[in-house]
Amino acid sequence: MTGQPDVLVIGGGQAGLAIGYHLRRRRLDLAILDAQDAPGGAWRHTWDSLHLFSPAAYSSLPGRLMPTQPGREYPDAGHVVEYLNDYEQRYELPVHRPVRVRRVHRDGDRLRVETDKGIWSARAVVSATGTWWRPFLPATPGRHVFAGRQLHTTGYRRPSDFAGQRVVVVGGGNSGAQIAADLATHDGVDLTWVTRRPPRFLADDIDGRALFDAATARRRALDEGRTDTGGVTSLGDIVAVPPVRGARDTGLLKASPMFTRLTAGGIEWADGTRAAADAVIWCTGFRPALSHLAPLGLRGSRGHIPTHGTRATGEPRLHLLGYGDWTGPASATLIGVGRPARDAAAEIAGLLSR
Repeated sequence: MTGQPDVLVIGGGQAGLAIGYHLRRRRLDLAILDAQDAPGGAWRHTWDSLHLFSPAAYSSLPGRLMPTQPGREYPDAGHVVEYLNDYEQRYELPVHRPVRVRRVHRDGDRLRVETDKGIWSARAVVSATGTWWRPFLPATPGRHVFAGRQLHTTGYRRPSDFAGQRVVVVGGGNSGAQIAADLATHDGVDLTWVTRRPPRFLADDIDGRALFDAATARRRALDEGRTDTGGVTSLGDIVAVPPVRGARDTGLLKASPMFTRLTAGGIEWADGTRAAADAVIWCTGFRPALSHLAPLGLRGSRGHIPTHGTRATGEPRLHLLGYGDWTGPASATLIGVGRPARDAAAEIAGLLSR
């Protein structure tokens, strides 16, 4: 047996660190298993120009304000990685890496966690693996016929990689808009941006602070049996961060309707119109990375595990954190993960005391 803590956290990104902070404050015996070889979670793998939707003070984990980044109102991904590294060290969180979790099984009064480095056992498990590691690609006709390069958001780094190429960006969310703006402002890239519906930009003065408040208000309304406020989606789909706003206002960021299929040399719309392409970037979202929990038999509709708050309804020793609003309002964000992490730690403490 590799280790037998009372609580085992799977994932050492922002959600894993947030729950680690609250578990440590309650003086619980814990370990955090992280598949990455260094701190920072998914932030270490994003594109070069990515930056937060909110100022540093509104992008903090519990207990430690994110310091400002000199010269930037909205910090970039590298600054977030530095912050998470500092956070992990400051609170002496017991992160073991790289350790890849393969399966979680029931084992009497404990849960057995199989990894590539041995077997762990715990009285409670928190899954905080996020979604970045499970990109979603739609089953579009011709996707396997297209002769050019195809990649997901997770594979995009910088516009210079596509110099001299005709690039199609698919997706009307934040990732699609930001990557399209990145490419549109780079000389030598011929961009086509396609979306399933006309892009819905949020008002220019709305950033992550307002989004967190909207998500929280929606969850409160649902919990109290009131009318669904619509949350973030009621405001729009795209945060008009400065690069997106600049490309939009100069006419460089114009969306075309979604094409019908891919051809060997590009894309084709329903009316037969075609556009040549050398590369297609699919900014089509993610699914929760939950394959390690399959042996527990908990999965419900849409690939989600039914939860009450963060606790799995079919396994009270398991909590899920950081996958989206279904595991806490805005829980997939830095500022939003703190509250559900606190509540999960309280529930786990109560479970262990019984």
